Amino acid sequence: MIITTAGRTNEMIRQYTKNLAKEIQIPYVERNKRSIEALQQQFQKDVLVVGKERLEYHSLTNKDPFFFHPNSAMFRIKRYLKGEEDPFQQVTGLKSGMSFLDCTLGLGSDSIAASFLVGKRGKVIGIEKSETIALLVQYGLQACETDLQPLNDAMRRINVVHEDHLTYLKKLENESFDVVYLDPMFQETIDTSQGLSGIRQFASYDDVHEEVMKEAKRVAKKRVVLKDHFRSKRFQTFELKQMVRKTSKFHYGVWEKK
Repeated sequence: MIITTAGRTNEMIRQYTKNLAKEIQIPYVERNKRSIEALQQQFQKDVLVVGKERLEYHSLTNKDPFFFHPNSAMFRIKRYLKGEEDPFQQVTGLKSGMSFLDCTLGLGSDSIAASFLVGKRGKVIGIEKSETIALLVQYGLQACETDLQPLNDAMRRINVVHEDHLTYLKKLENESFDVVYLDPMFQETIDTSQGLSGIRQFASYDDVHEEVMKEAKRVAKKRVVLKDHFRSKRFQTFELKQMVRKTSKFHYGVWEKK
């Protein structure tokens, strides 16, 4: 992989790109008005492009670039602002001042919703095993600007950690977070949206095994929430109360601390 700037840039972005290249140890290449396709052909490498509001990952094997976008989080927060609830809010029970640990950050839609719900006094940490996803989402959460200021504020408050979630969980003390959340890649693909197609080439497909759930239950102060395919056997395996949603192909499983 090589890294360069967007076509229209400034000295601040250029310097940031050079510093990022050193940090993640990949070659920096001056754009010099060249197209992404031209850079790919010349270097025969994937290209990471730094823009004002996002990073884009251009793969040699995938026509569409991969980048962070708040996606469904925007619609969810608009509903919250109207006083409406959604299943995520109901199963997590998140309120102002609470803490939320997202063990499978992905593109961060659930963490953004959680950040809005817990507000300025709350805390949201998103764990992401894939270095590429963590990098793009972390940059996007800080740089992306929308017309919805509460959404912008919610994105800025999220702390992204690039690490394996089991490793991270083991470092935490008992009852460190009010809610521990797990949303692994489904074993059966049910979402064919373009917004998720790009993430699948970088995503971790690690299973949620017994040790992970044991640690999640130890770290949770109030509850552990698992989002999974409606036919998943994990709900029974980990003794989670399955919240059946007749119109949805994914369900939530909830474990409450007694």
